[in-house]
Amino acid sequence: MKKVLILSGSPRKNGNSDLLCNEFMRGAVDSGNQVEKIRVAEKKIGFCLGCYACNDSGKCAIEDDMAEVLQKIIDADVIVLASPVYFYSIDAQLKAVIDRTIARWLEVKDKEFYYIVTAADEEIISAQTTLACFRGYADCVEGAIEKGVICGMGVYEKGEIKNTDAYLKAYEMGKSV
Repeated sequence: MKKVLILSGSPRKNGNSDLLCNEFMRGAVDSGNQVEKIRVAEKKIGFCLGCYACNDSGKCAIEDDMAEVLQKIIDADVIVLASPVYFYSIDAQLKAVIDRTIARWLEVKDKEFYYIVTAADEEIISAQTTLACFRGYADCVEGAIEKGVICGMGVYEKGEIKNTDAYLKAYEMGKSV
């Protein structure tokens, strides 16, 4: 059994990337894993101030929900990062979480990473910069291993993802954790 943490960056509850997170979660639970999904937009997480107070104390100067989320990131075996494509990048909510891991970034290690991306654009190239953002973060995590990628392309309206191969793939990928 692995501890799986899904960070759903979508600001839209039951938006397309959020629905893929649900399917991934369903598969991971069905294969006997302990799974938690956090909808980042529902947490109070400010952006990093670059003050580096954390260098001295190991604690972020901002008192919000990030301390709890960061502990869950540290404790997880598997991290799923999910975001819709916003101007060829990840959304601001998830970027804030990634940046705020700086307070204890050396403790985030030996993680299996899965990436979930959705976009209105049908061309897979439109997801590449978003994936590069995820991979850039993982490059900073000692012992990180990329285990899977799901790209739901050509979806805009909530729920459109249900009619795609990506929806089925999310369950199967979750089940393979």
